[in-house]
Amino acid sequence: MSQSYTRTAIALHWVIALGMLIAIALGFYMTNLSLSPFKLKLFSWHKWLGVTIFLLASLRLVWRLTHPAPALPDTMDNWEKQIAHAVHVALYVLMFSIPLSGWLMSSAAGFPVVFLGLIPLPDLLAKNKELAAMLKQVHFLLNMSLLALVGLHVGAALKHHFVLKDNVMAQMLPWLGRGKSK
Repeated sequence: MSQSYTRTAIALHWVIALGMLIAIALGFYMTNLSLSPFKLKLFSWHKWLGVTIFLLASLRLVWRLTHPAPALPDTMDNWEKQIAHAVHVALYVLMFSIPLSGWLMSSAAGFPVVFLGLIPLPDLLAKNKELAAMLKQVHFLLNMSLLALVGLHVGAALKHHFVLKDNVMAQMLPWLGRGKSK
C-alpha cells in the first residue's frame, strides 16, 4: 500500500470538495430568490456543477479503485479505522446520490437538465409534482448529511494533525511536508 495519495487523487479530492461546497451554497442562495432570469441562470449553474461533480466522482472512483489509498496509522484502533472507512464510503455514496437526486428532482418537476447549456440530458422520470416535492426533500437531506459528514471528516483530519501529530492530513495537503505525493 502506498505511503501517500497520488497528485491525481489529491486534485480530484479538492476539486470535488470545492465543487460540492459551491453547489450547496448556491443551492441555499438560489432557492430563496424570487423567480427571475437570474434565478433560472443560477439553477442552470447549480445543475452544471452537479453533473460535473458526478462525472469527476466517477473518475475519482475509478482512480481510487486502481490506486489504493495509503494505510491508516497503526496507532488507530480497529473501530476508528472502521468508522473512517464508513465515512469515506458514505462520502462516495453522497458524491453520486446528491447529483442524481437533483437530476431526478428536475425530471419529476418537468425542468430539463442541459449540461453547459449544450448537452440535453434525458429525463429520468416522467413529470410528477408530488414525486418532485419528495425528491426535493431527499436532495436537501442528502446535502445535510454531506455537511455533517464533511464536518466529521475535517474534524478527524484536524485531530490527526494537531492532536495525534501523524501524517494523515499531510497525505492530502502535501505542502504540510510530511506526506509525499506521486
